[in-house]
Amino acid sequence: MLVSINPDNPQPRLIKQMVDILEEGGVIIYPTDTVYGIGCDITNKNAVERVAQIRGIDPQKAMFSFICQDISQVTEYSATINNDIFRVMKHNLPGPFTFILKSNNRTPKVLKNRKETIGVRIIDNNIVDALVRGLGRPILTASVKHSDAVKEYYTDPHEINDAFGKRVDAVIDGGIGGNEASTIIDCTGEEALLQREGVGVLK
Repeated sequence: MLVSINPDNPQPRLIKQMVDILEEGGVIIYPTDTVYGIGCDITNKNAVERVAQIRGIDPQKAMFSFICQDISQVTEYSATINNDIFRVMKHNLPGPFTFILKSNNRTPKVLKNRKETIGVRIIDNNIVDALVRGLGRPILTASVKHSDAVKEYYTDPHEINDAFGKRVDAVIDGGIGGNEASTIIDCTGEEALLQREGVGVLK
């Protein structure tokens, strides 16, 4: 199901329709401030495993990130964040960054890895912001990779629907997406360290 949602002023009726799918354990594909993402409610183990299957990843080895609505929600799932790291996050979010943090006991077991870390995003995209706020809890996110290694990521929602429409519950058309992923910042130590260069440039 391909659903067109206005990226500037997301229609509340359509956002509710997508949130209902997430609450029922569904999987959706949506635009972000970088590449298109695929995700689900982080508290639904079956949905998380379904995302892993679609992406062809072992859920036990997957390094999934999740989208929060604000830094306050990030702190619900992370260990204590020191002042320097907090300032970096505050100055750069929402934006095209994934911050790697130490997880706490509230993080669903299916998302925990051996290092006890999580990847968190606060995305600068009206559609995603409305989805996360409507759900009231974080949304798992993984990039929608293209079968063509040269292209790397899908950018056209119609092409995404052709490739994944029968395997997910909805594909949101929020316009043409980007083709470069987020910048990853490792914040598990005392200072923020660049782990992968992407769209984001730290302020």
